[in-house]
Amino acid sequence: MNSILIFGAGKSATSLIEYLITCCEENVWTLMVCDADKALAESKINGAKTAQAISIDVSNETERNSLVQQVDLVISMLPPHLHFLVAQDCLLYSKHLLTASYVDEKIKSLEKKIKEKKLLFLCEMGLDPGIDHMSAMKIIHRVKKDGGEITSFKSHCGGLVAPENDDNPWHYKITWNPGNIIMAGSSGAVYRINGETLHIPYPDVFSNCNEVNIPGLFALAWYPNRDSLSYIDTYKLDGVDTFIRTTLRFSSFCRGWNKIVNLGFTSLTDFEEIKACKTYAQWFNKKLHNASIFGSSNLESPINDNGFFDDEFSQQIGYLGIRSETPIDFKFTSSASILQHLLETKLAIHPHEKDMIVMLHEVEYKLNGESKMIVSSLIIKGSDQVHTAMAKTVGLPLGIAAKLIMERKIKLTGLHIPVVPEIYEPVLDELENHGIKFNEEVIAL
Repeated sequence: MNSILIFGAGKSATSLIEYLITCCEENVWTLMVCDADKALAESKINGAKTAQAISIDVSNETERNSLVQQVDLVISMLPPHLHFLVAQDCLLYSKHLLTASYVDEKIKSLEKKIKEKKLLFLCEMGLDPGIDHMSAMKIIHRVKKDGGEITSFKSHCGGLVAPENDDNPWHYKITWNPGNIIMAGSSGAVYRINGETLHIPYPDVFSNCNEVNIPGLFALAWYPNRDSLSYIDTYKLDGVDTFIRTTLRFSSFCRGWNKIVNLGFTSLTDFEEIKACKTYAQWFNKKLHNASIFGSSNLESPINDNGFFDDEFSQQIGYLGIRSETPIDFKFTSSASILQHLLETKLAIHPHEKDMIVMLHEVEYKLNGESKMIVSSLIIKGSDQVHTAMAKTVGLPLGIAAKLIMERKIKLTGLHIPVVPEIYEPVLDELENHGIKFNEEVIAL
C-alpha cells in the first residue's frame, strides 16, 4: 500500500494532513487532499512534494469514484451525512476507510459487506469519539485484569478556549464544525446514574448542568451526550450502576445556551416564521414573541420576568448581536442558520489565540473489598488559530491509525471503533510521543 486520500481539509484536518505528509516522505507514499475549496487544500499541504490538492463536487459519484480507485486507504473528514457516499465507494473498490464520526445506521448496514471484503472501516477515531474510547478502554481492561469490578463510569470531554484568551461572556470560541455546535444536544440524552436510567429531552439537555473539578485546572460544567447507554455493551460494563458520557463547558455557557435553545434560536424548521425578518432585532423579537416559555404575552413583560434576561444572559446575547438593528445581509434558511452566522462571526478564534481540550475519566471500582476511583485527565492547548488542540486531538489518532494500517501493523478487518488493544495500544503510545498523555490518580473512596 502506498497511497492515501483525505476528503475534507477543514478546521480539524490540519494536524492529520501534516502528520501524513511526514509519513509519506518517510515511506515513499503519496497523499491526495480533496476539498471543495482547492485553495484551502493547497494551503494545508503547503507545497509538499508527496501531496496533491484536488477539488471535486463530492456529491458527483463519477468524480468521487475516480479518486477512490487510485488509493489504498480513504479518510473522510466530511460532514457525517456524507460518509455513507464515501463508504459505498470504498466498498465498491475495496479500500479501507477511516472517519472520526459516530457509527450511524447507514454505516452499520454495510457491516456484513465490509467483513466479506476483508476491509477495515474504522470509525469514531478522533477525539470524542476516539481518544475517549481508547483511554477509557485501557483503564477498563486494566482494572478487570487486576480483578476489579467497575461500578461507575463517567467520561467528560470538551473543546474550550484557553484561559489566557478567554475574553467573552460565553467563555467559548469555535475550533470545529460550527454546525455541530448549533445542534449540540438536539438528539436529547440517555444515561444511567446510581442505577436509574434518565431520558433527557432536547429542551432540557443544558438545564441544571452539574460541575466537575478538573485536576490542574478548575471546575467545569457538563451536559450529557446523546445515548450513553449504547456504549455499555461496547465497553463490556453490563450491570454498572452509573454510566455517562458528557461534554464540558463553562457553567455560564450552559445557562446561556439553555435559554438560546428554549427561545427557539436553534430551530431548523422555522423559515416561514422568520422569513420577513430584516434585522437581527426583528428576528430576536419574533422568536421571543412566539417562544412557548412566554406564551403569547407582549414583548415587554418577559424581559424582566423571573430574571430570564439577567445580566449574564443580556451580556451573552449582546455580545453576539442578537438584539442589534444590524441588517441580516445573507440568505438564511432557519434560525439555526442565523445563529450559526453570528457564532462564526463573534466567537471566531483569532490568529494567535489558543484553544484547549480537556478530557476527564472518573472510574469507580471495587477491588479486594476496597472501593477506589481512577481519575484520568488530559489538558492540551493549541498553538494558534490553525494548529489548534482540536485539530491535533482529532487528526493525530486518524493519522496514526492510517499509518499503522498502511504498514500492516493493524490487521483487523470489519467495522470497528477503537476499543480493542490491537488499535488503542499502539495509537495511545504514539500519541504520548506527540504530548497527548493522560495524568492518572487513584483515590480511595
